[in-house]
Amino acid sequence: MLSIVKASGGEVGWPDKLPLLPQPGEMIAGLIFFAIVYWLMKTKVVPRMEQMYAERTAAIEGGMEQAEQAQKEAEQAKSQYEAQLADARAEAARIREDARSQGAQIIAEMRDQAGAESDRIIDSAHKQTEAERQQAQVELRGHVGRLSTDLAGKIVGESLEDETRQRGIVERFLADLETGAVKPQKVGGADEGV
Repeated sequence: MLSIVKASGGEVGWPDKLPLLPQPGEMIAGLIFFAIVYWLMKTKVVPRMEQMYAERTAAIEGGMEQAEQAQKEAEQAKSQYEAQLADARAEAARIREDARSQGAQIIAEMRDQAGAESDRIIDSAHKQTEAERQQAQVELRGHVGRLSTDLAGKIVGESLEDETRQRGIVERFLADLETGAVKPQKVGGADEGV
């Protein structure tokens, strides 16, 4: 049994009313309100809090997964970019090399064309020079023929005006000169021949 000790040191029995002990009606009402609050917390508040906690956990985990996925995508994009950059650099080097080889080929073709053109010009100049030389020979032969017929006419005393005759004499004379049958003689002075 409980006994309460008085300040004087004596024992006292169970009192009817203790100030710290609730009344039985209050105790029952408190237990009922506690049961109602417990039931409300258990059925309404705690599940809602657990649902919010689960949603927040899922959101955080989803955010982390999204961040990891975004990081993987960024790494893939970076590797693709680096591969494209390497391809672009290789393509640029190939284009530069092609341009160099095409430039060298164009220069070689231009040199060949210039060489062919210079050969053609030189060949044309040779042909023109040869044609002019032959024309000069023909003119010179005609001039020499006229001079020789005039001179021969003066020496012989006959007129060698007949053109057919004149041409025959000149042709024979020139043919003899070319074959070496007649050698031109040096005429010393005007008095020696007469």
